[in-house]
Amino acid sequence: MAQDYPVDEARPRRRGRKLLIGLFVLLLLLAGLLVVADRVAVGVAERMIGDRVQQEVTKQGAQSTRPDVEVAGVPFLTQVLDGRYQRISIKLRDVQAPVQGDTVRLSVLNVDARNVRASLDTLRSGQGDVVADTVDGTGTISYESLAALLKRPGLALGEQNGKLAITGPIDIFGQKVTISGTADVTVADNGAVALRFNDLDAAGLPNLPIARTALSNFAKSISIDVPLPDLPFQLAVREVRPLPEGLAVTADAKNVPINSAS
Repeated sequence: MAQDYPVDEARPRRRGRKLLIGLFVLLLLLAGLLVVADRVAVGVAERMIGDRVQQEVTKQGAQSTRPDVEVAGVPFLTQVLDGRYQRISIKLRDVQAPVQGDTVRLSVLNVDARNVRASLDTLRSGQGDVVADTVDGTGTISYESLAALLKRPGLALGEQNGKLAITGPIDIFGQKVTISGTADVTVADNGAVALRFNDLDAAGLPNLPIARTALSNFAKSISIDVPLPDLPFQLAVREVRPLPEGLAVTADAKNVPINSAS
C-alpha cells in the first residue's frame, strides 16, 4: 500500500510573500520617481515664472534682484493638468524704481498670487499668459528714499509710537532750529502716499505768533502727496503704515497677468 506524504504548502506561501514584497518595493520606487518628477516640474515652472516676472519688472523701469518663486500645492503635476494653481509666491528684493527724478527703494516686495491659471502649453513653450484671480503685495519703503522726495535736505523720517516722525534742521527768519513732530499717513485717491504734518515743534523757536505761523507754514509745505512708482502686477496701494524698518505698504489687484506674452 502506497504511503501518503504531506504536501509542502510552505513553498507556495514563500513565493507569494516574495511576490508581494516585490510589488511593494516596485510601488515604492514608482512613487519615488513620481515625487522626483513632480519636484523637477515645479523647479522648471518656478524658473520660467521667475524669468517672466523679471521681464515685467524691467519693462516698468524698475530694478530688483532675481525673483524668488515658490509654487504651492502638492502634487504639482495634477495642477499642471488642470491648468490652475493654488498659490504662487514671489519675493523681490532690493526693488528700486524711479519717481520724479529720485529713487524709491523697497527692501523686499512680497507678492502672493492665488488661483493662478496657466495652460500646459504655456509652461511647456514659455509662450502665453499666466493669470491670477487675486494678487496681494506687501513691501517696505525705506525712510531715506521717502525723505528724499520731500526735497528738504537734512530732514529725516522714522517711526515713533506707530506714527511717521520727522526731525531735522530748518531755517526760520535766519535762525537755525531743529524741528520734530509726527504726521498722519494715508493713501490718497490717486494712489499716492499722503503726508500731513500737523504736530511740529522747534527747539529754540521764540514763542511768538509770527514764529508759530512760520512753523505752521513749513509744516504745510512738506505736507504733500508722494507719488509711488508703478508696482509690478498692477498692484494698487490700499494701506500704508509706519514701522521701525520703513513705511509698510499693502497693495492688491484682481485678474492680473503676472507675465506678458512674448
